[in-house]
Parts: sequence; C-alpha cells; structure tokens
Amino acid sequence: MARRTGRPSYLSDRADVRHRRTTRFVAVAGAVALVTALLGGLVGYQVGRPDATEAAIATIQEAEAKRDAQQILELTGTARRVRDQIAPVLAAVKTETSAGRAPDPGQARQWQEIMRQAAEPFADPPSGTTATNVARGGLRAAIQQASLAVDAYALAADVPAAQRAALLAVTARQAAQAVTMWSVAATQLDQVSVDAGHGHQHVFLDTDSHEGPLTPDGSPEGTGG
Repeated sequence: MARRTGRPSYLSDRADVRHRRTTRFVAVAGAVALVTALLGGLVGYQVGRPDATEAAIATIQEAEAKRDAQQILELTGTARRVRDQIAPVLAAVKTETSAGRAPDPGQARQWQEIMRQAAEPFADPPSGTTATNVARGGLRAAIQQASLAVDAYALAADVPAAQRAALLAVTARQAAQAVTMWSVAATQLDQVSVDAGHGHQHVFLDTDSHEGPLTPDGSPEGTGG
C-alpha cells in the first residue's frame, strides 16, 4: 500500500498567510465601516440640529403666535361690543333716510357720541401679525365710515328741504358702505380666529344679504379651530 502523504509545508504556509490577510482585511474593513457610520451619524446630528440662531427664531415665532392668539381673542370681544353699539344706529339711519323725514338734531348728536365711543378702542391699536392687523384696520375703517354717515345725517338737519333729500341719499349710501366694510373685516376676523385655534367667531352686523355685505359661512361658533 502506498504511503499517504500530506500537503507540502510551503503550501500550508501560503494558505495560512492568505487566511491571516483575509481576516485582517475583514477586520479593518469592519472598523472603517463602523467609524464611517459613527462619523456620518455625528455629522447628520450636527447638520440637523438647529443652531443658536434658528433656535432663537423659533422661540420668537412661538412667542409671536401666542401673543397674536391673545390679541385675536381681545379683538373679537371688542368687535362684539362695538357691533352692539353701532348696529342699532346704522339700522336707524337706514330707516330715517328711507322715510324722508327731517332729521332730529338731538338724535343725531346722540348717534355721534355713540360713534365716538365706538372708535375709542381702535385709537391706539397694538402691533400684531399682518392678518390680525388687517382685521382690526377693517373694523376701524367701518366705524369711521359709519361716523361719516351719522355726520351727514346731522348736516341734513340744517339744510333747506329742497337739498335735504340728496344729502339723506348720500347718508344712506355711506351707512350701507359702512356695513359692507364691517362684513369684510368680520370675515377676516373669523379666518384669523380659526387659524389661531379659537374656531369660527361670527361678528357680523344683522343686515339684508341682498345689499352686498358678506355674511357668516354657517359654521357653528367655536368650531374649526
């Protein structure tokens, strides 16, 4: 029987060397991959983390949002009170101008005082966001227009009868314009209230929808925030 012989020693040495090299390469590659992953995660964290400027901007924006939400609540309350003041006056102006009667000077002075009081809350408005400022400015403009209508009514009391009808017609148009301007501002106020999380707030004047003013959207009060 022939004697079984093993592999030559030089072949075994070469195999061991290749094995050790392969093992070393795998270990080095694994270490490189681990270091790369750690560096990538660190870089991603540094890139994704907001810096001091971004954090400061976010803090300012959050504070502005809270301040604006509070301003909207206050403006809505003010608008409701003012609406209750001027709505009866505008309704009466409409009735009086359509009746063609001679204006009552005493009544006109009372209405002028009501309008003066209604304008007071808007005399020194706070600074808010653009959307809130638009709503506040619209309400203020509507009150100013209503005041012009009342002033025109008061002037009609002192003019000859031949000229009175024309002046009362102008008065009626100014009052109608005041209602329309208020409806636009009330629509804006409703929208900013929803955006601020307060839900729908319908601070509209009671008027004939065929006259042109915008009207509430029909959503229940407080919903949609």
